[in-house]
Amino acid sequence: MAIHTSSLKSNEDTQTSDVLQAQSRIDQINSFQQELSCLEANAGLTLSNEQQESINSYHRAIIKKLSQQFDLDLSVKEKQLSWGMKIASLLGALAMAAGLFFLFYRFWGEMSTSIQVFCLVAASTGSLGLTCFLKEKGASAYYCKISALVSLAALVLNITMLGDIFNLTPSPNAILVWSAYAVLLAYYCRARLLIFFAVVGVLNFIAMKVGTWSGIYWISFGERPENFILPAIMIFSLPKLISKPAFRDFDPIYRVTSLISLFIPVLILSNFGAISYLPLSADAVEIIYQVIGFTLASGIIWLGIKMHWRDTVNTGVVFFVLFLYTKFFDWWWDLLPKYIFFFVIGAISIGLLALFTKIRNRHKQGMAQVFASNKAQ
Repeated sequence: MAIHTSSLKSNEDTQTSDVLQAQSRIDQINSFQQELSCLEANAGLTLSNEQQESINSYHRAIIKKLSQQFDLDLSVKEKQLSWGMKIASLLGALAMAAGLFFLFYRFWGEMSTSIQVFCLVAASTGSLGLTCFLKEKGASAYYCKISALVSLAALVLNITMLGDIFNLTPSPNAILVWSAYAVLLAYYCRARLLIFFAVVGVLNFIAMKVGTWSGIYWISFGERPENFILPAIMIFSLPKLISKPAFRDFDPIYRVTSLISLFIPVLILSNFGAISYLPLSADAVEIIYQVIGFTLASGIIWLGIKMHWRDTVNTGVVFFVLFLYTKFFDWWWDLLPKYIFFFVIGAISIGLLALFTKIRNRHKQGMAQVFASNKAQ
């Protein structure tokens, strides 16, 4: 059972080409070590010293190689600390961006026009330069992401305030510029938060342009929720077209953000049909979008289960429940005493729990049969 550390094959190099797969490989090694300990303690499995050392050497070589390439969590404790670091970096980035914004507004009136323009350009170029410097020097990804978010805030501030200085007509095109910049920074720094801002910006930009074409002022784009539906579907399909293994962790951001942007307009129109483009009565529009909402949520849940997208399943379940409880409120709130209403909601929730449990158990039985057939073969 000799295993040589020099036998790291090319397929392993392919599998560890991005940080997600590298972290998965580390987790796999840790799980193997834990399971091996359980087998030795409970099943009487005993490896020779040579076999144990060979396995440990092989794993050490893989961990060393991956840890040199990526910033990984090598243990459960490190994973817990990483979550704290992610939260701290998010709060720090938002605070720095807000601080930059209020700093400019605090001293803005005391500056001449030339100084104002210089400060705006310097803030944008300086924050971008700092981001590139941190990235190229191999600094912690958390610092690079903070700098990237500050750089995006500086660009937003730059375009907005330059427009005020030179009395330019506000335009939704600025949002497209911000979104494109956010995408570039996101892929450069692997910052998923910037992908969220970019997707939201693109969705708003398309809704604004379509609203303008339909005759409304672009700032009033929220009055026509249907303008978000088609762009949201397009964004949801985007990861399948452009996704790369190295950026697979961006895919859930695309899916969840687009699904939220899809479901919210459907939810609004299922209750306020008068703002729809459809040439029907408000009641008819609401019924149509109620059916669409339930059908769409069910389809999204099915798709998420089929594709093993937990984020998609969870989003579909949340909005299915929202559509369901919204209808319960419409049907029964005025008809039933409040205590009966909530008892009914509780009973239905327990019924849904039982249904999901049954589906989960069936899935487990199916997986058990697959394992049994594989073992028989």
